[in-house]
Amino acid sequence: MSNLTPREIVSELDKYIIGQDAAKRMVAIAMRNRWRRQQIDPELRDEIAPKNIILMGPTGVGKTEIARRLARLTNCPFFKVEATKFTEVGYVGRDVESMIRDLMEIGVNMVHKEETEKVRIKAEKNAEERLLDLLLPSKKKEQQSPAGFFMGTQSGEIEEKKEAPKDDSTREKFRQMFRQGQLDEREVEMEITVQSGAQVEIMAIPGMEEMGSNLQNAFSNMFPGKRKARKLKIKDAYEALIAEEADKLIDPDAVNELARERVEQQGILFVDEMDKIASRQDAAGGGSADVSREGVQRDLLPVVEGSVVNTKYGMVKTDHILFIAAGAFHFAKPSDLIPELQGRFPLREELSSLHKEEFYQILTEPKNALTVQYKALLATEGVTIDFSKEALEEISANAEKINEETENIGARRLYTIMEKILANLSFEAPDKSGQKIMIDRDYVKSQIDDVVEDRDLSRYIL
Repeated sequence: MSNLTPREIVSELDKYIIGQDAAKRMVAIAMRNRWRRQQIDPELRDEIAPKNIILMGPTGVGKTEIARRLARLTNCPFFKVEATKFTEVGYVGRDVESMIRDLMEIGVNMVHKEETEKVRIKAEKNAEERLLDLLLPSKKKEQQSPAGFFMGTQSGEIEEKKEAPKDDSTREKFRQMFRQGQLDEREVEMEITVQSGAQVEIMAIPGMEEMGSNLQNAFSNMFPGKRKARKLKIKDAYEALIAEEADKLIDPDAVNELARERVEQQGILFVDEMDKIASRQDAAGGGSADVSREGVQRDLLPVVEGSVVNTKYGMVKTDHILFIAAGAFHFAKPSDLIPELQGRFPLREELSSLHKEEFYQILTEPKNALTVQYKALLATEGVTIDFSKEALEEISANAEKINEETENIGARRLYTIMEKILANLSFEAPDKSGQKIMIDRDYVKSQIDDVVEDRDLSRYIL
């Protein structure tokens, strides 16, 4: 587990997310508490439950990005799911427990990738030998005399010994050619595992997802993948052989056990659109929709509270998985959730709306800023572009204006405006190779002023 301090976590998040300092500090403390918990005596450790979080705020202000970057930073299994995909038991739809199975799948893939890297050097060595075997199949005597057959393989052994120096010399030459990349584009025929034709698709019947998973596993065991000969370029065949050799060196049971432990102790589940399943107290007459919403909350409660979920990799305890819920909460509020579920999300933070100052920072400061992305994209065509400070200020002001006059979609508005500004340039870029172009305020205005001024038109275009 990462042992970054809260200050270091916030510093890393600052590289990608502008503003929202209070929310960053809250998640940083939550992650540090997980590290602290691991240092405590085991008897007390199990008593310390994670402090789940609710992030509130309009779309596009960084709720999802904070959770996603946090997971990458700490190398924790992370899964994002929308609460609206779940339905109450008894209705057709996704089972709430399926998100734990999905998280476990991610954890297994993550650990498998790490273990593959550990054995990669040995796997590469074995793959190289197998590749040379494909390029230089061993020369066995095709026709053997009856005497040779009854006398064992003495004559064959003598012949192999005589040819060995020649074969070894050729093999070493091919090895050097392969390592220097001279054989990359040549083709070689090899057998690869293809998926079995027997496929079982189970409909999402409430409570039957686990049975569907078990049936698929049973059929995959009954009809294992077949080996099929295919021609591949040597560089592709080498990678396929590395993957096969690495799988031979890895213990799948150890991978599954390590993944289960990591999911249980470090897993992060990001449940978006939490406000959509809250039953509004002022809703007239209630109705079946609110009943269904409350049903999803009640199904969600035991998973958040701590239960055991059966997955194809074994039983997974959810007691110490960190849940981060998010939603706009324009119409509903956290207090509209059932009281038991509210109690499982003790930490709440409201993210503020973005204004032109934040938009300008978003365009200039993050490592993955939109301006950096567009410069890199057009550089592939030999076109060098740059943005003046005035141009970026104009873009930021327009983003704020349009968000105020139409729907507030936060920083996502910048994507639409930037694409509109650079659409013609992107289209003509192949014809402008070698040119340097400065995007200034006048250029920005010429591209979007007519749309910005026409409020009805901007609703559809920007």
